[in-house]
Amino acid sequence: MRRVTLFLNGTPRNGKVVAVYGTLSDLLSVASSKLGIKATSVYNGKGGLIDDIALIRDDDVLFVCEGEPFIDPQTDSKPPGGLLGSHTDWLTLNVGGRYFTTTRSTLVNKEPDSMLAHMFKDRGVWGNKQDHRGAFLIDRSPEYFEPILNYLRHGQLIVNDGINLLGVLEEARFFGIDSLIEHLEVAIKNSQPPEDHSPISRKEFVRFLLATPTKSELRCQGLNFSGADLSRLDLRYINFKMANLSRCNLAHANLCCANLERADLSGSVLDCANLQGVKMLCSNAEGASLRLCNFEDPSGLKANLEGANLKGVDMEGSQMTGINLRVATLKNAKLKNCNLRGATLAGTDLENCDLSGCDLQEANLRGSNVKGAIFEEMLTPLHMSQSVR
Repeated sequence: MRRVTLFLNGTPRNGKVVAVYGTLSDLLSVASSKLGIKATSVYNGKGGLIDDIALIRDDDVLFVCEGEPFIDPQTDSKPPGGLLGSHTDWLTLNVGGRYFTTTRSTLVNKEPDSMLAHMFKDRGVWGNKQDHRGAFLIDRSPEYFEPILNYLRHGQLIVNDGINLLGVLEEARFFGIDSLIEHLEVAIKNSQPPEDHSPISRKEFVRFLLATPTKSELRCQGLNFSGADLSRLDLRYINFKMANLSRCNLAHANLCCANLERADLSGSVLDCANLQGVKMLCSNAEGASLRLCNFEDPSGLKANLEGANLKGVDMEGSQMTGINLRVATLKNAKLKNCNLRGATLAGTDLENCDLSGCDLQEANLRGSNVKGAIFEEMLTPLHMSQSVR
């Protein structure tokens, strides 16, 4: 019977004396049991791989591995005086139960100010704890540590599929790998799906409308409907505040009591739309077409377009009894044959505005700018008291 002393790869400590019998597989089974590992190969003291039990002699010292390369215990534990503190010696890290073998220079040279560099720059200074195999214990996630170690090896950020970049970023911050942090932040930003600013289509919006009870207010504040065809839809009471409705087709749409405050309606078509009680404060409808629109609510609820930008709009033939256009801009607008009875136009810019054929009875034009405005074929005479403070 032969006996041998078994050690874990790379360490001359905590050996186990065992009897050699049977095959090499039997020896590996005994080694696994005695050393608490899954032994896969055996080396002699010079690093020679033993593949036949007949090569083992009595009182041999053998080193058992779990598949990793042979580590000379003399180099790892007692380096010659000339190599003390050298950055080229090999060491093994136990990161969260997973083993990584690397060189001291890998951990030190790339990021000399990092935590890893301070841990392994000089032996014993940091007081690193070691497991029964002599591997340095690091209580971190091995999944996220591997990309960091590879980055220190070759300077490239390579992350396998399924690895969360945010986890790697947190590990890089923990270990102080500053140059890698910047790479990871860029990679995370590039991996995010681009923000979708595409306009909402008619089909999508109709689906929203069908899913909303008729008495509920649909919240569309700030949404982008640019260029959408929303003609002939029932849009009553919907909140379009600050929405982008530029170049939309809203002809014959029912916008009764809709909130269009600060909305962008530039270039839109609202011909024959129902705008009873609509709120369009400070909205931008420059160049829009509002021909034959109805702003008049029989119940007395008045449409409010105070401060709106209505430059160049075409509102010919619209019903606007009692409408509030205070301090709105109607420069170069067409308001031919409009009903503006009792309308508030105080402070309104009506420069070059075509008001021919309009009904302005009891309308308030005090302080308005009527330079170049056309008042031909008025249905009712315009009194000075309506336009002068």
